[in-house]
Amino acid sequence: MIDFSRYQAVIFDMDGVLIDSEPLWKIAMEEVFQQVGCPITRLDFQKTVGLRIDEVVSYWNVHRGWEGYSEKEVEHRIVQRMIELIHENGSPLPGVITTLHKLREREIKIGLATSSYAVLIDAVLNTLGIAELFEKTHSAEHEEFGKPHPAVYLTTAKELGVSPHKCLVIEDSFNGIVSALAAKMEVVCIPEKTHHPDPRLSVANFHFETMEDLAELIL
Repeated sequence: MIDFSRYQAVIFDMDGVLIDSEPLWKIAMEEVFQQVGCPITRLDFQKTVGLRIDEVVSYWNVHRGWEGYSEKEVEHRIVQRMIELIHENGSPLPGVITTLHKLREREIKIGLATSSYAVLIDAVLNTLGIAELFEKTHSAEHEEFGKPHPAVYLTTAKELGVSPHKCLVIEDSFNGIVSALAAKMEVVCIPEKTHHPDPRLSVANFHFETMEDLAELIL
């Protein structure tokens, strides 16, 4: 049971939490890596879940490699394809809208801390029609290190004006959970359904199958 009176802010991850974007990322990456001569299967992407896209591109350049394109070019292609896919297919995951409105009714501050770039934050929040519900959004692209480093969560808490100890985070990946725990925040894990079950997710403080289950506890 979560006592929401203990928290002054709830900070959401984005991909796999607000929007079922993991399948879209896999489509975008599979297409672009194929185009540059670096074929990677969707199963391969399990290895980089929760990392920033520049870190993902760098990882596969080191482990598989390609010729004729810089990492920045590959990264840009993936991001542009993601924006297209979000506009075409984006919809909120079950329970997201209800949860956000219940938090606003309780006057709990709402933030967003994601590994995705700011242009993708804009694409997601505008496509879902929920931009006005977030007081602060922050991308790890503005930090020296992405998740699992805690910087993106610490900066978001600071911008919200809330102590990390008074923040509850909602995450779906191990890297994200580690990031939030390292920031001294408590974490709800709602695992992304297309990932293989990861026993490491047990380190989160709370566990729910869906956001709908979480929303029922916000009275």
